[in-house]
Amino acid sequence: MNVKPLSDRVVVLPNPAEEKTAGGLIIPDTAKEKPLAGKVVAAGPGTNEIKMEVKVGDEVLYGKYAGTEINIEGTDYLIMKQSDILAIIG
Repeated sequence: MNVKPLSDRVVVLPNPAEEKTAGGLIIPDTAKEKPLAGKVVAAGPGTNEIKMEVKVGDEVLYGKYAGTEINIEGTDYLIMKQSDILAIIG
């Protein structure tokens, strides 16, 4: 991937949406919820005021409407500010 985020932005690969419920029912595409977790695949250097706390490879949780969807080489990613990330799963 040839994307290098600037300042305090990160590129996240969202986890795939659930295909089935716990009871085994298949969820149609129109009813699937956007995943709220993903893996950081690129991170900017931060700024003088904002230190980057996430790094490539971190599993993160983010808000429902966080980030901007981008498509790179056929794969959908989200690009967002570090402040849109709620937590690092670890």
